[in-house]
Amino acid sequence: MELHNLTITQAHEKLKNKEISAVELTRAVLARISAVEPQIQAFLTVTADEALAAAQAADEAIAQGRISPLTGIPLAIKDVICTQGIRTTCGSRILENFIPPYDATVIQRFKAQQAVMVGKLNMDEFAMGSTTEHSAYQITRNPWNTHCIPGGSSGGSAAAVAAGMGLATLGSDTGGSIRQPASHCGVVGLKPTYGRVSRFGLVAFASSLDQIGPLAKTTADCAMVLQAIAGHDPADSTSAPEAVPDYLAALNQGVKGLRIGIPKAYFDTNGLDPQVAKAVLAAIDTLKGLGAQTVEVALPHTQYGVAAYYVIAPSEACSNLARYDGVKYGLRDNTATQLLEMYHNTRSQGFGPEVQRRILLGTYALSAGYYDAYYRKASQVRTLIMADFKKAFEQCDLIASPVTPTPATPIGAHADDPLAMYLSDIYTLSANLAGIPGISVPCGFSQEGLPIGLQLMGPHFQEGRLLAAAHAFEQATAFHTQGPNL
Repeated sequence: MELHNLTITQAHEKLKNKEISAVELTRAVLARISAVEPQIQAFLTVTADEALAAAQAADEAIAQGRISPLTGIPLAIKDVICTQGIRTTCGSRILENFIPPYDATVIQRFKAQQAVMVGKLNMDEFAMGSTTEHSAYQITRNPWNTHCIPGGSSGGSAAAVAAGMGLATLGSDTGGSIRQPASHCGVVGLKPTYGRVSRFGLVAFASSLDQIGPLAKTTADCAMVLQAIAGHDPADSTSAPEAVPDYLAALNQGVKGLRIGIPKAYFDTNGLDPQVAKAVLAAIDTLKGLGAQTVEVALPHTQYGVAAYYVIAPSEACSNLARYDGVKYGLRDNTATQLLEMYHNTRSQGFGPEVQRRILLGTYALSAGYYDAYYRKASQVRTLIMADFKKAFEQCDLIASPVTPTPATPIGAHADDPLAMYLSDIYTLSANLAGIPGISVPCGFSQEGLPIGLQLMGPHFQEGRLLAAAHAFEQATAFHTQGPNL
């Protein structure tokens, strides 16, 4: 097997046994990036020199008998996570030359294990989008079919893993931005419980919804990355002081006796592609064959989820993005002679159309006279959705559903219809509103050969249960072993 195709689990064993070196592994991944990146456009920054230096340091640590699960493992990072001394753009012109003076907590934890960062990954601008067409720099393409989207907003993260340009990546998930591209690119993507992973150093989109999580080739690899980044962080006031279990040990718990909830509302949606429904239902049958039981559960307020999300998220976004005004850092328009003109010109030039649309939506929803009608009402709906999940989890251990209504669509399909793009988040955003964990695992292919994902959602802080179920499904199927032909 070529080194760039190794899983983290396989690479860790080879590094530990000194069958390969971290430098060899990193060079193989950098060579793969050089070979296929022109087709995929997943990276905004490739940090080859820094990666090789980190790999050399990892080899020295291994030689001294010091090795952690991620030591010497080449990883790539969504460009919404701060990296000290390395450009962090959020896919936006307004941060085109921003170089953070500090590392996000998740980066600090990677460095503590001597992981190797090979670069920063493309994304929808400020994580606002479901296609990675809304980057200010380039459109990332799906490795399975380069005429199709990879999903978003962590499209670069999913495409890089699928194309072998990193053994795993980090993404962020505000309404499905890890799980949806994972489904479209045929990789595993996990959104942890809100508060499980520190958001310190994650550039904010919607602060009550954002969560960092891993994308990888296998569930076991996701478990290894989550183990490294999970845990309380005093630097993040929303970080939960919950003990972190041993996720690798939880992998082999299986699904025997597990009650899997099937939300009828998720399968009765008009926009659900029959191919997606067929693959997901077949995956549920596989889990039943492994000893799980199924029970129908009601999530009656699902139908209001998209509307509530697209009030709450833009409202928080317009507040968070107010700081980009050309004064302290980032882009500044130098042609203006008046302060308000400088604000206007800077933000008009720096933000793309989708970000501007959401800022306007949020500003309207929070404006005097409309706050109660929109933001307060959406927050009340959010409470009802949380109650729906709480009640459902009294009847079941996990909930299974599609990740997206369709396989990956052609690039440009939603260019003139943002509402269609928003509706593609219908199965994922409820987990963000409720703060619960969710995972996407490959479960099939469309007639056109595009990947389809199964979504599993669990109660708060039950990532181990999700990983165990996804791992059991992987062991019984071969979907995760297949890769695109590049």
